[in-house]
Parts: sequence; C-alpha cells; structure tokens
Amino acid sequence: MRKKKVTEKAPRKRPPAKTPEARENQLIALAIDLAEKQLMEGTASSQVITHYLKLGTTKERIEQEILEKQKDLIVAKTESIQSAKRVEELYINALEAMKSYTGSR
Repeated sequence: MRKKKVTEKAPRKRPPAKTPEARENQLIALAIDLAEKQLMEGTASSQVITHYLKLGTTKERIEQEILEKQKDLIVAKTESIQSAKRVEELYINALEAMKSYTGSR
C-alpha cells in the first residue's frame, strides 16, 4: 500500500488590494495567521508569545477601553463645534432677516 503524503494547505489566493490600507490589512492578516500557526506548533519566538500575552492582560484591556472613550470624546467635541457653527449661522441669518423688516440695511 502506498502512504499518502501529508501536505500543507496551499495558501489562499486573495485578490490584489486596491488601496494601501487594504494591502496593509492583508499583510496584518497574514502575520496573525503565521503567528497563530507558530503558537499552535510550538515554534513561536518569545517576542510573538510575549506580544499575545500582553494583549490578554487587564492593563491592555483598560488601555483599549480608554482609547475608545477618547475617540468617542473627540467625536463628541467635533459634533459640538459643528453644531455651534450651525447655530452661529442661524443667528446671522436671523439678524439679517430682522434688518430687512426694520428697513435698515
């Protein structure tokens, strides 16, 4: 009887990235896949192991939560500034309209 050779899966062919950001995401995905494979096989370097251990710490989760809250705060501030600009425009328009009613220009 003939033994079957154990073959590794051929890498998936992905369509070429259309933007630099998409290319970066492809490379990140490949690096994560490789790190996962190395961790499963027990061949991961100490740097890879340390990286993923740090991701699982409470400190890292808290830092990620803080970053999310800061992002939300920046979005809220931006919306507030835009809203203030709209209110200012409304006041200017209202004043212009009132001037036309009084007859002064």
